[in-house]
Amino acid sequence: MTVSKKVVDRNGFNPDVELPYELRCSDFEHAMQDVYDFFADVNALLSGKGMKRLDDMTRPAMLSGLISDMITASLAKFSRSLVENQHFNGHPDLIVRGVYANNRVKAGTDGVEIKSTVKRGGAVDTHGARKQWMCVFVYEVDAKTEPAAARLPMQFIEVYIAQVDESDFRKNARGDLGTRTATLHADGVKKLRKNWVYRAANYAKSTIASTPTPTKCPLEKTRKTDISS
Repeated sequence: MTVSKKVVDRNGFNPDVELPYELRCSDFEHAMQDVYDFFADVNALLSGKGMKRLDDMTRPAMLSGLISDMITASLAKFSRSLVENQHFNGHPDLIVRGVYANNRVKAGTDGVEIKSTVKRGGAVDTHGARKQWMCVFVYEVDAKTEPAAARLPMQFIEVYIAQVDESDFRKNARGDLGTRTATLHADGVKKLRKNWVYRAANYAKSTIASTPTPTKCPLEKTRKTDISS
């Protein structure tokens, strides 16, 4: 079975997005393509052995965590000033190089928290409400097409980034066995969506407030490095 590989749509980037810490649209392009390349390589191997795709065999929560970790590592690789937080489960996921000793901090303020979700619009649960730069990658997995061999590869359909405050969150009720979480409330989500980074071409763009003028986030003409995660 031939496994198709998704390619990032360069026309899907918002040229007017405001990005912190010297991030560039090309950093996001390369990071997403790394994930696409990884899934294509792994699924080709699994398919050759008659096994299910990684997308199909992995539980949703685990898949989301895997994608978040891969995006974090790739953004750190291409970013000018951000590196991975070396503290296990430290916050945020990406921190500014050299600000914290040994590039590790349990709870820092200078950096970007990375989230991934299948929830369109980016309303993802977090472990706590705090002031932070939060970046949300929204992806979709084709789990319905039959036969399974004809399913489309995983793709990112939206990416958002914004600086949010504690007041932008609502606290979620916690059950006896649950973990306390927080999610951006309506106004918080509106703030996040306003500064969108990427929208896939095959996703309806009717919710975008306006079409920006290409001035602030130009893409490089060619991809300088072709790597796989």
